[in-house]
Amino acid sequence: MGPGDLSRALAALPVKSDPRLLVGSETFDDAGVYRLSDDLALVQTVDFFAPIVDDPFDFGQVAAANALSDVYAMGGQPITALNIVAFPTNDLPLEILSGVLAGGQEKVHEADALIVGGHTVIDTELKYGLAVTGKAHPNFLLTNAGAQPGDQLILTKPLGNGILATAGKRGQLAPDVQRTMLEWMKTLNGTASRAALAAKSRCATDITGFGLLGHASHIARASKVTLLLDVGAIPILPGVREAVRGGYITDGAKRNAEYLRDLVRWRKASDEERAILYDPQTSGGLLLCIKPSKAADYLSRVAGSVLIGEVIERGEVAIEVH
Repeated sequence: MGPGDLSRALAALPVKSDPRLLVGSETFDDAGVYRLSDDLALVQTVDFFAPIVDDPFDFGQVAAANALSDVYAMGGQPITALNIVAFPTNDLPLEILSGVLAGGQEKVHEADALIVGGHTVIDTELKYGLAVTGKAHPNFLLTNAGAQPGDQLILTKPLGNGILATAGKRGQLAPDVQRTMLEWMKTLNGTASRAALAAKSRCATDITGFGLLGHASHIARASKVTLLLDVGAIPILPGVREAVRGGYITDGAKRNAEYLRDLVRWRKASDEERAILYDPQTSGGLLLCIKPSKAADYLSRVAGSVLIGEVIERGEVAIEVH
C-alpha cells in the first residue's frame, strides 16, 4: 500500500495513550516500542510479502532479513519471531514451502533469535514474512524523531533492488546483477545498527517500501528538520540505471512520487535518478543520522556505508535533493 493511502486509513483511528508506549504509529517509525522496565523495552514489528525472487530458500532469507530489519532500525536486538505464511496448497508442492521456511529460519538464527511458531493460511499466492519481537534499552533507541541539524546522513546499502526485482520477474536480469542484489538483500542490518548505537546516534530508519525519499520524509516530519541529499553520492546497485532505461519502474515508485510531490525540492537530478530515489526497497539499508565527529569512524567500521547528505534546520520542504 502506498504511503498516502496508509496515512488516510490510519487518520481515522483513535489513539490510546499509555506512558509505557515509547514509540507508536504516529511518527511512522519502523516498529513499536513498549517499556517493560527502566532498562528494558519490547520492540515489535511484522512484515510479509509475495516472492520477488524465484528460489524458495533465497526468498525466505530475504523476507526474514527484511522483517528483522525493523527491529535493528529501532536500535533493538531480535529475540523471537513467528512465521506468517499464505500458501496455495493446490498449486505448489510443499517442498517450496519447506525451502522458504528453511531460508527464513537460517536468517533468524544468524540474528541470534528463535522462531517460536507461526500461522498459515491457504491462499491463491505464496506470501511469507515474520512477526518479530526484539529488545532494546528505553534510553538508547533509534527513532525518526531523533535527527538534529548538523547530523550527517549515512546510507548503509545501495538502492534499486525494487527496479531490479521487477526486471527479474520479466527475465531481464543478468545473473551477476541478480547475485549482487541478493547478497545485499540477505545482509542483516544488525552490524549497522550496533555501530550506530556505539556512535551515539539517536535517529534511524530502514529503507523499504516507501523508498529512500519516503522514509527520509518521515525523519524530516518527526524531527521537524529538512534533509539535504547529495544525489551524486547515493549508492546504486549495478544494473539499476540500465533497468530504468528499459522501463522497469515499479507502481510503488509512482505511488511514492505522488505522495511526496509537495515534500521534495529537486535542485539537481535526472528522471532516472528520481525513479531510483522513489524506488521501494526490500531489505534495504539503514538511513542514519550521525554526529559529524562520529561519521568518519562509522564509515570505516560499516562496510558499504556512504555519506549522502546532512540534516539542516527545517525549511520550506522536508527534503532537498541537489
